[in-house]
Order: sequence, then C-alpha cells, then structure tokens
Amino acid sequence: MNAAREDGVVHGQIIVIAKEPLPGRVKTRLVPPLTPEEAAGLARAALEDTLRTVARVPAAGRVLALDGAPGPWLPPGFTVVAQRGGGLDERLAAAFEDTHRLRPAPTVLIGMDTPQVTAALLADALGLLGGHDAVFGPASDGGFWLLGLRDPDPALLVGVPMSTPSTGETLSRRLKEAGMSVATLQSLTDVDTMADAVEVAALVPGSRYAAALAGLGVPR
Repeated sequence: MNAAREDGVVHGQIIVIAKEPLPGRVKTRLVPPLTPEEAAGLARAALEDTLRTVARVPAAGRVLALDGAPGPWLPPGFTVVAQRGGGLDERLAAAFEDTHRLRPAPTVLIGMDTPQVTAALLADALGLLGGHDAVFGPASDGGFWLLGLRDPDPALLVGVPMSTPSTGETLSRRLKEAGMSVATLQSLTDVDTMADAVEVAALVPGSRYAAALAGLGVPR
C-alpha cells in the first residue's frame, strides 16, 4: 500500500538534518589526511547533492534541520528549522517533532553523509509509510542512514546511543518493541572515513561530491 498521492505528490515530507559546512565543524574525522577546509568543501558537496536529490522527490514538504546558517548551497523549496537539543538523539527527535508540528504528515529523515541516495529510493521510503509505521535504512557501519515515521514519537529516539556499531540495531529493536510495523530499506554507506569517501564517490561519478573528492587529488 502506497502513501496517498495528489497530482503526483506523495503525502509525506522529508527532513535533511545537517550542519553548516564550515571548516572545523564538519567531517572532522577526515582531518587528517584532509585539512579542515578540504573536509568542509567535501561536506558541502555532499550536502548540495543530497538537497538537490531531495528536491526532485515529489513530496508534500521538504525541511532542512540545520545547525548553523543556510548558504548559497540551499536550493529553493525547503523550510529551514534550527536544530535543538543536546546529543544527536535529542536533535533527531526534535527535528521530527518540529517538522510534524509544521505539517502533520508521514516523515522521512536522512543526513548529509549519503550523497549516493536517489530520489527513487526516498520516494519508495515515503510510499512505504502508507502501509508501515516506520521505515528503517541501515548503514554499513552499524548505524542508520534513514528513518521514516508515520507518527513521530520522540521517545523512540531519545536515549539511543549514537555513532556506535550497535546504534542501528538498538533503534530497530526499539521500533519493534513499540509494536510498530517496520519496512527495511537497503543498506548504504555513510561517509566517515577516506575509504568510505572513495567508495561512495565511485557510486556517483557525475556528482558534485565525486568532483570535489577528485579535486583534492583523491582517485575516483
């Protein structure tokens, strides 16, 4: 069963949670071998690719939950909300809560570290919320790259240890223990290391991200 559509638009919305791509604030695990400026440039390219992919999804709403200030990399059509909360678990929960307050609709959330994501995959995730309470996208490092919730509940996220090899497993278990029906998407690689960066760039050779990596002298 698919989410309701009107004039080709999916009755659902997408959140991108991101940091402003400033040196020293993003992709710090890539420093070294990259400089803070190079890491920020790579993060900006990943964010631009992600936002432009989201812009192509026929969703009813698009939200950027941002830590920082928007820049010229932000395409039109996004509502910007400020991140709030302490740890990442709280900020994810708040992004769902604030977005749902603006538009009570099924909601899919992704980050800025999977520039290989496609509009078709995101549209599928929204569609799955028509017949499931949640959609879960596992990441290859044990985390998750996507979470979709038909009715967001902060309690599902707050307290989940983030950035650990068991983060995804813990969150998935919480969803199921809450009695939710969960659809699982394919696993994707989050960019955390230079090896990840090279692997992901190879999947999207025509992207801003791949061009930015190649511009640093890293083979595609």
